[in-house]
Amino acid sequence: MAAVAPKVRKLQGIVKSIERTGEKHTDEDGNVWEKSIFTLNLTGFSKRTPDELLAKELVGKEVKLIRWACFDWHFKLGVRKTLEPDETEAVLKGAKHPNIA
Repeated sequence: MAAVAPKVRKLQGIVKSIERTGEKHTDEDGNVWEKSIFTLNLTGFSKRTPDELLAKELVGKEVKLIRWACFDWHFKLGVRKTLEPDETEAVLKGAKHPNIA
């Protein structure tokens, strides 16, 4: 009998603001990436985990994510942004994470 893989949970939120830090690097294709801090309000879990419900006290909670962005669509406000599984678990536990400001 095959082992059941653990469910990967990912939180999502709506981007409310973006702060550019000015720290930049250029990749091998010549694209200039800028380290930015995205402020989002949590809305719930991604649609891949439809049975998960976000605790009421976390709905609308403001989270600041550190991301590298390059293209104009990276800097859109009002769009959904998904946290990585380790970032999600840190938020749910109230723990520190290097990508959460």
